[in-house]
Order: sequence, then C-alpha cells, then structure tokens
Amino acid sequence: MAQVPGDAAIESTKTRWDKNRVLDLGLRNLMVLVVIFVAIYFSIVNPMFATVPNMRTILIAAAPFALIALGQTLVILTGGIDLSVGSVVALSAMTSAVIMVGHPERIWMAAGVGILVGLAAGLVSGTVVSHLNVPPFVATLGMLSIASGLAYAIGNGAPINGLPMQWDQIAETHVFGLQLPVVIMIAGFLILGVVMARTSWGMRVYAVGGNRTAAEVAGVNVRRILTSVYAISGALAGLSGVILSSRVISAAPYFGKGYELGAIAAVVIGGGSLSGGRGTVWGTLLGLLLIQTLNNGLDIMVVPAYWQSVISGLLIVSAVAVDLVATKRSNR
Repeated sequence: MAQVPGDAAIESTKTRWDKNRVLDLGLRNLMVLVVIFVAIYFSIVNPMFATVPNMRTILIAAAPFALIALGQTLVILTGGIDLSVGSVVALSAMTSAVIMVGHPERIWMAAGVGILVGLAAGLVSGTVVSHLNVPPFVATLGMLSIASGLAYAIGNGAPINGLPMQWDQIAETHVFGLQLPVVIMIAGFLILGVVMARTSWGMRVYAVGGNRTAAEVAGVNVRRILTSVYAISGALAGLSGVILSSRVISAAPYFGKGYELGAIAAVVIGGGSLSGGRGTVWGTLLGLLLIQTLNNGLDIMVVPAYWQSVISGLLIVSAVAVDLVATKRSNR
C-alpha cells in the first residue's frame, strides 16, 4: 500500500522529534557520561586509579570540599553567591584549635563551637543580603575579609600546631567501615537531596531564585529564605573547617583558600545556574565527583598543578556552554 504525503510528513516529524529527544537527554546527562569516561580513562592509563584504597582517598579528600559545595548550592539556587566560605573554614578551624589547646578533653565542644562560628558568619551575611539588600557578591566579599582577618588574629598571624592527638577522633572515627567525614558527606547529600525535592522549604528556595517578586506575591518570606540558606552555608563551612583541622591535627589561617571557587565550579558543572532557580543537589554531587576524580587522576599522572588549573577552567566553561545550549533547546 502506497504511503500518502501526509503520512510521510508525520513520520518525518516523529523521527526528528525522537532525535531531538535523544540529543536533549544526552546533553542533560552529559556530566554523568563525562564522569564515567574520565574514570575509565584514568583506570586504563594507571591501574592504581581503580583500586579501593584510591577510591577511599578520593572520598576522604572530597568530604570537606563537598560540605562547602552543598551550602553553595543552596545559595546559588536563590540567585546569590557566597564568597566567604573559604575564610569561614579557616576561622572555624582556628577557633576549634584554640579551644582544644586550652581544653584537650573537650573535643566535641571544640567541634561544636567551630560549627557555631560558621553559622554566625553565615547569619551575618544572610541578614545583610536579605534585610539591607546588599548584593550577595559585596556582602560575602566583606565577610571573606572579616573572617580571614579574624582567623589570622586568633593565631597572631601563625598556624596553631601541637594540638592534642585525640583531636583526630573526628576525622579517624569509622562508621560502617567508612571514616566519619565521608559518612557526614553522604548523609549531607541524602538529607539535602530529600529536603530540596520533598519539602515546602526546598520549593520556596527554588521560587526565590526563579522569580523573587513572584515569590513575594505568592506569600513566600523571601528574607527568611535568604537568611536561612546563607546560615546553612556558613554552618557547613564551619563543619568543613573542623574536619580539615582534625585531619591534620592543626589549624592555619589559610585553610580553605580557594575553596569558594571550587565549590561554585562544582555547582555550575553539575548544571546549576548562577542566575538562580535551576540546579540540584545531585547535580552538585556529579560536579564534585568529576572535579575530585580529575584532580586525583592528574595527581597520579604527575601532571603539574598549573596544567590542572587550565584543565579545570576549560571544564567549567564547557559545562556552562553545554548548559546554555540545553536550556535554549528545552525552551523551543
């Protein structure tokens, strides 16, 4: 039976639609494919990469950085940015170290105070952004300077060494065969993943980032949402500082330097939009895994640090370009 022209047109349209759907799906999941490709490549080039000890090394190295990336995800979803997290890491680490020097037996109190210091820094930044309407870039840049200065002041410009050996309990405690920082990282992604997908608070965060004016009209307390995301970001940075200090049994005012840029990169590579309203915790996890896998593989291959920076920069630009293309296609 001959095919009529109308049927041929329908079939052609269906074929194009199927091809576009496959292409869109591929673009949206490109980071998953890149992570798999990078892991396979490094495994072939150097068999040491795909070993269990090296996988543990990647996870342990990722834990402090992951906490900062989680907090940065929330901030970026609201259309903001937190440049202070690196300095807050240092301030929290230095504060906890001072307490440990004076009270060696109060490990968990020192850790708690370190986290509270980060929370306080985040609350200040969030309040300045939400109540005074200071741009997030300016507000958190100011907090970066304040936290860094305080970190140096606590140690009189020098690191704090010689902490009690029991301070490493936080980093070295094992739960279910995994080190505590790794367990905290996994729990953080699971909890925030559920919160952002299943709770009204998570929906409000997306609403504020998508259209702040519309969110206010809909009855969302925008100020409270903004303050809360910066507070959470600060608390997670404080926890990261405690973990870093516990790993090396010391503290230094330069801890966390550059972490804010790496965290932003993880969010962007994972599909987050710097304009807000788009991104996921799971996307950040993919971005984090890609960065850590890449860094670890390049270290094993003894690639100089400056070339690693070049590769990371190209990766960020490529991720943003792919995201823009995917967004334009989905809006057609």
